[in-house]
Amino acid sequence: MNNEENIIVGISIGDLNGIGGEIILKAFDDAMFLELCTPVIFASAKTMNFYKSHFQSTINFHNIYNISQLAHGKVNVFNCWNEPVKIEFGKEDNKVGLYAIKSLRAATEALKNEEINVLVTAPINKFNIQSEEFKFPGHTDFLAQELEGESLMFMVTDNLRIGLLTDHVPVKDVVEQISEELIIKKISTIYDSLKRDFRISKPKIAVLGINPHTGDNGVIGKEDDEVLRPTLKKIKDKGKLVFGPYAADSFFGSNNYKNFDAVVASYHDQGLIPFKTLSFGQGVNFTAGLNRIRTSPDHGTAYEIAGKGVADAGSFKEAIYTAIQIYRNRFDYERLTANPLKKVRK
Repeated sequence: MNNEENIIVGISIGDLNGIGGEIILKAFDDAMFLELCTPVIFASAKTMNFYKSHFQSTINFHNIYNISQLAHGKVNVFNCWNEPVKIEFGKEDNKVGLYAIKSLRAATEALKNEEINVLVTAPINKFNIQSEEFKFPGHTDFLAQELEGESLMFMVTDNLRIGLLTDHVPVKDVVEQISEELIIKKISTIYDSLKRDFRISKPKIAVLGINPHTGDNGVIGKEDDEVLRPTLKKIKDKGKLVFGPYAADSFFGSNNYKNFDAVVASYHDQGLIPFKTLSFGQGVNFTAGLNRIRTSPDHGTAYEIAGKGVADAGSFKEAIYTAIQIYRNRFDYERLTANPLKKVRK
């Protein structure tokens, strides 16, 4: 890992019929980003020029077929395909889904080979990416297979970080998946990420209950008393500052979340509804726990507004900023922890 002044940011294009192309153009219309990083968009020159024309962008692309051809100070387009692709904004299209995966696979290979420093993924459609060769519910699961480490969906913004015990799991299956082993693993991943990726020396972590009112002493479910509380005690006994379980319904409205460095939610909507409500379109999805850095905006393909030029690039810009900052934090953390005479400061 090198603390390069101009970090190479790989970008997978996402669903071509969604808002991915638009928010990428809007982000790099801001010349300031080219002072922070060197972008590499994994798509094709024809695809990006279509977006440029449609959205009347002034960006000049630098087309490459090999990362060695990359130019700093330019918006690079790594050509993953050469053939023209029919783009129909707002339409769910299985053929378009195949190009999203081509882009993701090429970007992931570059990330694995350290040809890019970080990866920022534009939104995909989880349905039209499915095929015999790709059977993952989303980016996180695919990257967990391709990279090293224990992946965790970590939703982050300036004053709120929420990690999930379970992510893309049907609600009916949540309880059976939550075990002592899973809780320990996920909280450990969050704890390590807070130290390494966010430079917090003594993280304080809150954990939300599984059942309403954390089970009300077993009246509304026994999982909080029989699984969650005993496991949190074991973790706390080992010196980690872990608190809870807290009733999820009042935790955010009372602003209690502001007392912690991260919050652990039991399932997807328990964490993402308050996160997206409080982050005001500036939230970032960070895949913590892996040996490489990947972020994405906290929204989907937004077919209903695709092609109209009204998409907000705020979350995508934040995803780029966050990836760059985490990369630098990891560099500093590894440098400091390599010398036992130095300590990480909060």
